[in-house]
Amino acid sequence: MGTAARLSRANAPRQGIHGGFLHSAERYAHRPAVEVRGTILTYDELRSRAMSLAASLQRATPSGGPPLTAVFAYRSATAYSGVLAALLSGHGYVPLNRTFPPDRTRTMLERSGCRSLIVDGESEPQLEAVLQLAKEPLLILLPERADTRSLQSRWSRHTILGASDLEPAGKFEEKPVLPDSIAYLLFTSGSTGIPKGVMVAHRNVAHLVSFMTARYGISEHDRFSQTFDMTFDLSAFDMFVAWERGACVCCPSEKTLLNPAKFIQDAKLTVWFSVPSVGVFMKRLGALKAGRFPTLRWSLFCGEPLPAEIAESWSSAAPNSVVENLYGPTELTIACCLYRWQEGKSEAECLRGVVPVGYPFAGMDVLVVDEELREVPPGEDGELLMAGPQVALGYWQDPERTATAFVVPPGRNQTYYRTGDRVRRPKETAPMCYVGRLDHQIKIQGHRVELGEVESLLRQEAGVEVAVAVGWPITPSGAGGIEAFVLGNQLEPRAILERLKRKLPAYAVPRRIHLLSELPLNPNGKIDRGQLAKLLADLPQF
Repeated sequence: MGTAARLSRANAPRQGIHGGFLHSAERYAHRPAVEVRGTILTYDELRSRAMSLAASLQRATPSGGPPLTAVFAYRSATAYSGVLAALLSGHGYVPLNRTFPPDRTRTMLERSGCRSLIVDGESEPQLEAVLQLAKEPLLILLPERADTRSLQSRWSRHTILGASDLEPAGKFEEKPVLPDSIAYLLFTSGSTGIPKGVMVAHRNVAHLVSFMTARYGISEHDRFSQTFDMTFDLSAFDMFVAWERGACVCCPSEKTLLNPAKFIQDAKLTVWFSVPSVGVFMKRLGALKAGRFPTLRWSLFCGEPLPAEIAESWSSAAPNSVVENLYGPTELTIACCLYRWQEGKSEAECLRGVVPVGYPFAGMDVLVVDEELREVPPGEDGELLMAGPQVALGYWQDPERTATAFVVPPGRNQTYYRTGDRVRRPKETAPMCYVGRLDHQIKIQGHRVELGEVESLLRQEAGVEVAVAVGWPITPSGAGGIEAFVLGNQLEPRAILERLKRKLPAYAVPRRIHLLSELPLNPNGKIDRGQLAKLLADLPQF
């Protein structure tokens, strides 16, 4: 009996989150698993590539390191086969990104302790910069490179294997996976400036995949977008939910993603998933015309607050699609709450023009607490804590940070993750609404100011979809005032400020409104408030 035949769905609990892919590869061998860079890989082809890489990892990975493999690949076939290879070999995957500064990539690789690295062709130019400070010998797989002799001679302490050096897929040996084994280690921005690694277990992702595939009725005929880079945890939704049921992941190039409307149409997508900023961008371009995306069945948004205007416009553009707002930090495995947009009802349930985060997934428990971690009354605001099967294992090699963020509140007997998000505890059956980040509530002249409220009024008075308020300058007691940024060139800042003065106390009125043609985004497509602060630092002060 061949390797593929032995990997049946009956063994899925032992296979981890890649078990669904292996099952689909048996059932839908000749259907497309991924479309990337003009190449279509069937389930059988992707499985063969992944097994070859996995067999090579099993044979040659240096001993002594953690069970992790880094995947240094970007929107390529190697990225997908690399993720699966890491999982098949019994490792968790650590995504790296060639669009990140080399120093950050080096830090992520060093902190993970990975001893094996899978690299695609376009990421190779950064490889040498990454290797310069490698402290331990590494196994480096270059499946897109035919000849590795020159690299091997320069980096003799490492083992470098090219396409011709890889093991055949038949040499792969199945490894059992424990539910608490790390599925992926994802580095997110830390308050200290050093990336923090979030350990997400197979059981965490398995719960989400099971919930989502059932909710959305996914089948082998579905076609998923992949707007997220693999260094953004939302990318795992696209891969593992699609592969669980034999669907296809459609990965656009950077250039293609600049025209998302054309991508949706050309790829005949049925499932769309992105940050709301993409929807804002499309609306500004006039791309959300009524009835434009008839193939979409599901339109999902996550990663930042979803403006009600975007939900309305998208519903019109995708008339056969259900629009849902998802919520969840990396530490709660992709998403853990959701809200379905319903025209005629949802408008009244929004808070400050933002779609609610809604209701927790089945099995997840919500707690809205005050500063002492005690539950607030219904209708009050507090920090959102969540418990359940999607709570991550903690932070990689950082027990102190883990103990601070993963807590057992008074009177409770399970671990909750402190999200740092302020929400309004719902009354009765009402949806939960997002208020803002705890760190977006600032003090000015001793007064508490919620930047989300200022931003909501800015959007309203300026007639724009996106506005950002920043506490500036930073003072020992909070902030000296507020500076605002809005998208648009044909606005009158003075007139907007005059209208804001009628609705906000003087200390909460922005000192200035800066008009921008575009807002800086971080690698995950979210508004980069840090870059806005840098812009302010370079401007003359009052």
